Amino acid sequence: MTSRRVFLKSSALAMFGIGSAPAWLARAAYAPDTSGRRKKVLVAIFQRGAMDGLNVVIPHGEAAYYKLRPNLAIPRPDGTANSAIDLDGYFGLHPALQPLKPIYDAGQLAIVHAVGSPDPTRSHFDAQDYMESGTPGRKITSDGWMNRALLPQKQASPVRAVSLGTDLARALRGHNEAVAISNLDQFQVRDPRGAGTFESMYDGTLDKVLNGTGRETFDAVKLMQSLSKQPYRPSGGAQYPSGKLGQNLQQIARLIKGNVGLEVAFTDLGGWDHHVNEVGATSTQGQLANLLTQFGQALGAFYTDLGDRMADVSVVTMSEFGRTAKENGTRGTDHGHANVMFAFGGGIQGGKIYGDWPGLEREQLYEERDLNLTTDFRDVLGELVTHQLGNTQISKVFPGYDQPKFRGLMGA
Repeated sequence: MTSRRVFLKSSALAMFGIGSAPAWLARAAYAPDTSGRRKKVLVAIFQRGAMDGLNVVIPHGEAAYYKLRPNLAIPRPDGTANSAIDLDGYFGLHPALQPLKPIYDAGQLAIVHAVGSPDPTRSHFDAQDYMESGTPGRKITSDGWMNRALLPQKQASPVRAVSLGTDLARALRGHNEAVAISNLDQFQVRDPRGAGTFESMYDGTLDKVLNGTGRETFDAVKLMQSLSKQPYRPSGGAQYPSGKLGQNLQQIARLIKGNVGLEVAFTDLGGWDHHVNEVGATSTQGQLANLLTQFGQALGAFYTDLGDRMADVSVVTMSEFGRTAKENGTRGTDHGHANVMFAFGGGIQGGKIYGDWPGLEREQLYEERDLNLTTDFRDVLGELVTHQLGNTQISKVFPGYDQPKFRGLMGA
């Protein structure tokens, strides 16, 4: 007899914390929302490797920026394709992020600068762990902030929390059920014969309670398979880039528009650790520019694809820490401190740069080398959790953080 605990494990689907099958089935029974209200969704994107926020949202009004980065600095806005895209007369976007400018102009993209973790570590592993657990400096936290942010539900969709990839993201681990999906088109039980055997156990051979919950769970899997079999055509002429982030965001869009009960989703994009040759022949070319092109196109396509559904969706981006304010000797930057975060979508009060800018003069830098931190990343995430997910118990979502200081990204 096929094991009840592993019937959903495959290369396309991994489920954590399921415990015994009957208890999990009872909790994960799928029930469509018949209230007519659409689910609010929070999407988190992690830029792994420590993105260089100073070359992503450029303080072109700061003279020290150009002194510190004679080879790396993005030119001041001049209307050409190789200069910063002005936002407010002081800050500008990297030219590769042109797809985000219309979202900013529409008042739906907010930028928080000089933001990050208060923990001083420059270890990628530790910093990513702290940010995904939501507990900077604490290595003993077993679950993640996104999992804790989910409110209890009597009948929650088994795909209410989705991590795009083969492994469940650290941020989604915890007592609430969450799934890892690498490809919607491969959302299936590994052994169809074994699945059939297991499913037959709920065709009247067990008690009615197990029959109902088991049947509903298989119906949910069938719903996902049905969704994956439908040809997907992005709306509004959206064109997702072929890289990992674009394809993952397209799959998240499919889940949202498929009304399967999604509430939170997580994906990531690596490769941001540029100690050497961050830029190419010019400062607007090279490794960083290539990644930002993919990043900007993916986010822009997601926004266009969802159309009016973006009213129900908020997206937030983060990276474990920033880079040194001064370029190094190999046309790159080293591990730093504060960084930049983006938030866009429904309810976001955008078209604005949030945060207190600390400056880049030597005495203003953290340890005289890095952008100083003036906003805790938990203030940004906490505000989104409160307004988007309706969870006001921020001290439980971020243990030990009892006095958050919301920036007003989602209004008062």
